[in-house]
Amino acid sequence: MVRSITVIKPTTLALAALCISGLSTSAMAIDCSNIPAWNAATAYGGGSQVKEQGNAYKANWWSKDHNPVNYSGQWQEWTLLGACDGAVSSKSSVASSVVASVAPSSKSSSSVAPSSTAASSVATGSCASPQYVAGTNYAAGALAQNVGSEYRCTVAGWCGSTASWAYAPGTGAHWQQAWELVRSCGAASSVASSSVTTSKSSSSSSATVVSSSRSSSSVNGNGRVPGDAAALPKHALVGYWHNFDNGSGVMRLGDVDPAWDVIVIAFVDDAGNGSVDFRLDPALNKAQFIADVAAKRAQGKNIVLSYGGEKGTVTLNNSTNLANFVNSTAAIINEYGFDGVDIDLESGAGVLHGAPVISNMVSAIKQLNAMYPDLYVSMAPEHPYVQGGYVAYSGIWGAYLPMIDQLRNELDLLHVQLYNNGGLATPYAAQAYQAGTVDMMVASARMLIEGFPLANGTAGQFKGLRPDQVALGLPSGPRAAGSGQATTADINRAVSCLALRTNCASVTPLTAYADFRGVMTWSINWDVKDGRIFSVQVGNHLKSLP
Repeated sequence: MVRSITVIKPTTLALAALCISGLSTSAMAIDCSNIPAWNAATAYGGGSQVKEQGNAYKANWWSKDHNPVNYSGQWQEWTLLGACDGAVSSKSSVASSVVASVAPSSKSSSSVAPSSTAASSVATGSCASPQYVAGTNYAAGALAQNVGSEYRCTVAGWCGSTASWAYAPGTGAHWQQAWELVRSCGAASSVASSSVTTSKSSSSSSATVVSSSRSSSSVNGNGRVPGDAAALPKHALVGYWHNFDNGSGVMRLGDVDPAWDVIVIAFVDDAGNGSVDFRLDPALNKAQFIADVAAKRAQGKNIVLSYGGEKGTVTLNNSTNLANFVNSTAAIINEYGFDGVDIDLESGAGVLHGAPVISNMVSAIKQLNAMYPDLYVSMAPEHPYVQGGYVAYSGIWGAYLPMIDQLRNELDLLHVQLYNNGGLATPYAAQAYQAGTVDMMVASARMLIEGFPLANGTAGQFKGLRPDQVALGLPSGPRAAGSGQATTADINRAVSCLALRTNCASVTPLTAYADFRGVMTWSINWDVKDGRIFSVQVGNHLKSLP
């Protein structure tokens, strides 16, 4: 994406990630005879147990290639259960029964039986404490009632959070991080009855995500809570809205016309040590912006926060960076009501094969998806980082592919930027296709859906994505990018070729991809500046498709 303003400001935002804090950290001895040794090549789901360097660990969420010795503790992938001395730790066993495990999301429609997050036996008695109210300044040790039971505050800052969906005692997704159950108020406890949250379908996995019921006080007027993405139309129009003036002007989010199905907010800023920050242009009003986000979501639009841009960076080099990145992102999602995140890391972000930003970004998205099971996730890499893997598989060439592959179950939409990077080499012709042509657009999507060989067949094969996970990424008009513009007639022709297998040029997909998702553009602001020359014609064509 083209970006001209970068504001870097420190932040102290923090929000608990899904972890087993306090309950499962134990110095007691653990019987490790049946616990496998940690393996860097193995992907571990939430709840998995391993042993490493004489200690036992439990995975708090999905993890791969992160040694539990270095990535254990609050807000990290692993929890230390104790030393491997042959005895079973009763404390860690209790933790396992109290804290519900969260599996990595595959956005699947399958279901599992609910699991209780409370102990099977709870004391019953009279409760004199006040009713819990989100945002109240609860001190550690304070008592409050909710859903027929009484709870004691253990972490004051989280007890008083306004995010009741997360910390409401007994019902919040992470309430055990802030409260402990004291008693049932004269009746059988109804607390912590977990519900199964189903996600979007994936052809490659049937895993499910279990999350606690969210309290109604956290639900917006449209019935959605932060991180709950709306269903995309079969063919979607996606646009970037920028919170800075790069010559196209600053516009209110509420003034964005209804043609756009997904509005990607560009961009968050790197605030240092992993944290990210989001600041509006001074010409915009924060309260009005938050209200506009809610109004757009009420219309069924997805409003998504983007990392990166042309000059944007993130800091994801170690476990501390990772924890800060997840926590600050979650805080922004909660404050503004966003549906998800978009990864638009470009040349300045250090995305190279083997760079820590790749594995840490994968881990961050897995953690965020566990916190928000309906999190919308998209990517907008430049084409050398994706289809460029056909030519070479080192440095920047194909560097996004490991990230795409490991997040294919969480990924809603991949819209590779087909501009500002010249022509595209493909398996379908000896010469690269020129940017902006029908053949380049069709070939680029065909590679993502059908898969392609890496480094001319010397480094394996990229396995294709579902057609509904793929969209074209193009400039909205003559001033939106330095090169790669396509006429709206050619864009519509390429979409018809992919979705209907009609009106193709020389490149034809193996079959009609009826679920091909659509088109992304940089940017909504430039489209408005240029008289909506992109959104009207391309948007209408997408809506006309069966």
